[in-house]
Amino acid sequence: MKKVKQTPPVAVLMGSDSDWETVKETVQTLKQFGIGNEVHVISAHRTPERAFAFASKAAGRGIKVIIAAAGSAAHLAGVIAAHTTLPVIGVPMKGGALDGLDALLSTVQMPAGVPVATVALGKAGAINAALLAVQMLALGRADLQKKLAEHKSRLKKKVDEGNKRLSVHRKADA
Repeated sequence: MKKVKQTPPVAVLMGSDSDWETVKETVQTLKQFGIGNEVHVISAHRTPERAFAFASKAAGRGIKVIIAAAGSAAHLAGVIAAHTTLPVIGVPMKGGALDGLDALLSTVQMPAGVPVATVALGKAGAINAALLAVQMLALGRADLQKKLAEHKSRLKKKVDEGNKRLSVHRKADA
């Protein structure tokens, strides 16, 4: 019997393979939560037909959330959002003449009716895009809700440990 390959719930798109250094943070974070994903290079400007085809067929294939990373004019997330009813998370890439400000504004300034959830530039944005996708998927999954609660607990512990280290340094300086 042939095993049917199940479509992962998250699609991660990038406008260029040069975005991979940042986007791999998204993929690694999704993996930490046990979330399958597929990754594609799709350009809103250089392969618009591919962007349209991907976006319009994603829900029918079983994709639940799309993460789209792009730099410069950064229209990828908006083009994808225009052709799907799925939630789209935009990750603006640093670089270019404006060091990512153009990408940030192109991603966040969407017209009414075509929402794109936009995260920060750089590594933090790539990680937060994955976490936001996990939160969306967790709305119907208790196992992911538990993993997110554990993640928040680890973040708190890290801050508490930093506070203890600072306290020791401050006592030594006094």
